[in-house]
Amino acid sequence: MKHIAVIDVGKTNAKLALVDAATLEEIAVRTRPNVVLTDGPYPHFDLDGHFAFFMEVLAEFQTAYGIDAISITTHGASATLIDHDGAALPMLDYEFSGPDSADGYDALRPSFDATGSPRLPLGLNVGAQLHWLFDAHPDLRNQVKAIVTYPQYWGYRLTGELATDVTSLGCHTDLWEPQNERFSALVDSLGIAGLMAPARKSSDVLGTITDVIAKATGIPSGTPVMVGIHDSNASLYPHLLGREGAFSVVSTGTWVICMAMGGSAQRLDPNRDTLMNVNALGQAVPTSRFMGGREFEIIRKARDWQATDADRDSILGGIYLLPAVEPNTGPFAGRAASCVGLARTEGEELVALSYYLALMTHTCLDLIRAKGPTVIEGPFAKNTDFLAMLAAIRPDGVEVAASATGTSVGAAMLCIPDAKAPETTRVTPPEDSRLAAYATDWWRLVNG
Repeated sequence: MKHIAVIDVGKTNAKLALVDAATLEEIAVRTRPNVVLTDGPYPHFDLDGHFAFFMEVLAEFQTAYGIDAISITTHGASATLIDHDGAALPMLDYEFSGPDSADGYDALRPSFDATGSPRLPLGLNVGAQLHWLFDAHPDLRNQVKAIVTYPQYWGYRLTGELATDVTSLGCHTDLWEPQNERFSALVDSLGIAGLMAPARKSSDVLGTITDVIAKATGIPSGTPVMVGIHDSNASLYPHLLGREGAFSVVSTGTWVICMAMGGSAQRLDPNRDTLMNVNALGQAVPTSRFMGGREFEIIRKARDWQATDADRDSILGGIYLLPAVEPNTGPFAGRAASCVGLARTEGEELVALSYYLALMTHTCLDLIRAKGPTVIEGPFAKNTDFLAMLAAIRPDGVEVAASATGTSVGAAMLCIPDAKAPETTRVTPPEDSRLAAYATDWWRLVNG
């Protein structure tokens, strides 16, 4: 196996990447915005537009390089209802408020102890989405052939095979019991036990591409398609391979997802946006998160800015950004962001924001009692101020992958039976005691 095509759909962008199986490098990448459409019964995603884009780029990659396997990773909190011709309804955007007011849902959903899934706002619980959809469309159950989680929707389009995967089911859907590795009682309560596609592990082969896909793209018939994986778990997966002892992985993107392996997490607090995820091996993983990438973009406003040492000195002199920039999620949900002191330059704003994101990440790691080194995945691994602050306050150290990994490479590794954990580089903590003092003052202000 030489080249693995990865369909990688994040909340912000849809991407097709070609990964070299030997070097685990992305040798070709194409993206398109994951725009939410408003021309239907509710805000939804452009599934047909994405599919046309994927077909075009798969054909391009096949011609230029050849494709030996296809893997899939997507954001969580999403499921698709399949009828005999495709999607029975558009796939609802989980940031739509409709499911938040689904009558009677709270009485149906299982306890947090059973599912590790907190009651979340908007449509962030897939169970709430399904309850709302079936209530709003009384005839819908008769149209639906199967319910699949989001990675497997693309797998269905490519192979015709139906499945769900354990990592997507374990992403605060209310539909899965991580400790027992089975569907929750909600599946029966919603009357969908016969509709849920079988739960499979992400590294299973879902099937091979159909003749229609082979003809449209030039990819050989018989090319395998993996079951697929939730994107944060795609970031975690490479580090599960052969790594021993306790460690945590922080997957950064629109969401910052903190996942602790081998730690000592006790009872999680659903009111602080902690939950139990499920990794690609089917294991329960204590998790906490906030929308750090969204917060970064809210403050940055597409500006191309740089920071200087003078900017850092100014911020460490006593300028603080306090939570929560995105107030609907995270450990400080419900709070409005505030500032102590005033950043005077764009560079100062960048430093204050980077320190804020690091301190929010540290808070999330402490909430799940993460132990051992912390590995940073995704775009925040390139933010030197974020890394400096986090390295100054995490007692067991901070690491970044020696080469780019992220969601696409993690998903590609599902296709490689003898894949090894990536090498990481330890971040050297700065010799500046002001960083730890700043963190102490930030925490005092947040809790004051």
